[in-house]
Amino acid sequence: MLSDDKPFSNVTIKDVAKVAGVSHATVSRVINNTTKVADDKRERILDAMDRLGYVPNMQARSLAGGRTKVIGLLVPDIGNGYTGTIIEGIDAELSAHDYDMMLYTTHHRKVKEPIYVQSLTQGMAAGLLLLLPVDPSAYLEGLRRKKFPYVVIDHQGFDNFSSTVGATNRQGVYDGITYLIELGHRRIGFVSGPDMMSCSMERLAGYRAVLNDQGISYDDRLIVPGNHTQLGGYKACVQLLDLEKPPSAIFAANDVSAFGVIDAARARGMHIPDDISIMGFDDIPQAGWMTPALTTVRQPLFAMGRQAAKMLFEFIEEPKGPMRRLQLSTELVIRETCARFKDI
Repeated sequence: MLSDDKPFSNVTIKDVAKVAGVSHATVSRVINNTTKVADDKRERILDAMDRLGYVPNMQARSLAGGRTKVIGLLVPDIGNGYTGTIIEGIDAELSAHDYDMMLYTTHHRKVKEPIYVQSLTQGMAAGLLLLLPVDPSAYLEGLRRKKFPYVVIDHQGFDNFSSTVGATNRQGVYDGITYLIELGHRRIGFVSGPDMMSCSMERLAGYRAVLNDQGISYDDRLIVPGNHTQLGGYKACVQLLDLEKPPSAIFAANDVSAFGVIDAARARGMHIPDDISIMGFDDIPQAGWMTPALTTVRQPLFAMGRQAAKMLFEFIEEPKGPMRRLQLSTELVIRETCARFKDI
């Protein structure tokens, strides 16, 4: 019998079959989940795979005609609750289908995306999920030509041919700014996100629309880019507070940049919400944990991830299915960082 400390890189299907006391064809059927295998044999095989550290070669399975049960996921970063919550939703749906996830982090670099996509579509994955891609035009046409299943998450403005899952970004900001106006604020700063993301443009459009509808004069000095980062939010807040007539409230286009806005306001000795009201967008877990808790617009992040995975499985089963665009509703979450305007 093979020793349990045999390096997993040298373990083969035949090794697993020998330890489990079955044929290597039976092991192959369990790995590929192609036909029914008796429960006792399946348990022996899975136990042998675990003991030997056997990892199926996904590319070899694909070349042999089997379907790899792996979904590729490209994300810009993993250092915040936004990405993590979406991944949780994706993982829940993948687990329900007994699929695994292969995660690539692009760090917002254009050059990495097509390289990773090329790798994942060469037999390593059955489908692809793209979260906030930076330059999808570089490879999406190739995916469509190959009829390779993919779904884009939270980025809907780059073409009219891709299936996407997103949220009502424009309406969410519209609702949030309306709430600030109802509190008496008229001079409201806006910390925007990256221009290349359609969700950023939709949120900025919501800000402009509500000011217009409420008859509030528009001042482009009140719009400062924050790039969806905490440091960007900090710098944007400093710029807004340095205005001759600074805003009484600031809406940040995501929660992470709102945290930076809060840091900058506190560094000026300001108290929140007594001296300035601050609102974010996303409702990542940290938004409710901080003190004071952040008033924000909730994006259904978990549901977005899960729905995107469901949609992808539909395309895996029917690659010629119609393109779909799904928008999930946002919700204003009132907590502690906004107060009625005080004209001092």
